Amino acid sequence: MLRAIVVALALVGVGSTVGCGYSGVTVSGDKAVVARNDYFLFGALRKAYVCKVSDAGLTSCADSESP
Repeated sequence: MLRAIVVALALVGVGSTVGCGYSGVTVSGDKAVVARNDYFLFGALRKAYVCKVSDAGLTSCADSESP
């Protein structure tokens, strides 16, 4: 029983570090750059999104790999 609990907690810990997070928003005029960093392979899959700022929020987002 104790082994099952330890395995379950280990899987939850690993699952929480595999996801991605959005950080580093920079706004210049009507454009915004949003950086997405993942925690897989020390950020090997990071991307930057350049979006247009409008009244409805961020629109017309284009992405680029490895900023």
